Amino acid sequence: MEQQTLSSVTIRPITAADDPFIAKIIRTNFEQYHLTIPGTAYFDPELDHLRAFYSAKPDRGYFVAVGENGTVLGCCGFAETAVFDRCAELQKLYLSDAAKVKRVGRRLSETVEQAARGAGYETLYIETHSKFDAAIRLYEKLGFQQIDKPQGVQHGAMDHFYLKSL
Repeated sequence: MEQQTLSSVTIRPITAADDPFIAKIIRTNFEQYHLTIPGTAYFDPELDHLRAFYSAKPDRGYFVAVGENGTVLGCCGFAETAVFDRCAELQKLYLSDAAKVKRVGRRLSETVEQAARGAGYETLYIETHSKFDAAIRLYEKLGFQQIDKPQGVQHGAMDHFYLKSL
């Protein structure tokens, strides 16, 4: 996908150089919400090497938001899920504190939706935790509908589940 400039924030595909910055943003969010527990993305084995994970298959994608000075502000991706047919999971949408007031989450989510649709997916699935209340508000504003916990949930500590048609 081409680079998109949105005001002073650029959304672009992940590079290997982004990996340590993204891992730090993700871990910091889990620490701030006291969710450094098993069954969360905090312990995902690919967390320190997201570029390799998301580039391993053509029907995956991961994007980063960077500021004018090149600072990584946030991230979000998608990958296949066995939870539903023709469905991708919107994964690892996390923002630095500086990005949380700049609508960067919305921009990243919309980029991921477009890329997932382009990869042939018909729906997007999300699993999250009730402590991530700002993220839940964003998902609902973006048209995600809360569903019951499906079979095959990847992160067992998550307690909110959403689905959206693309």
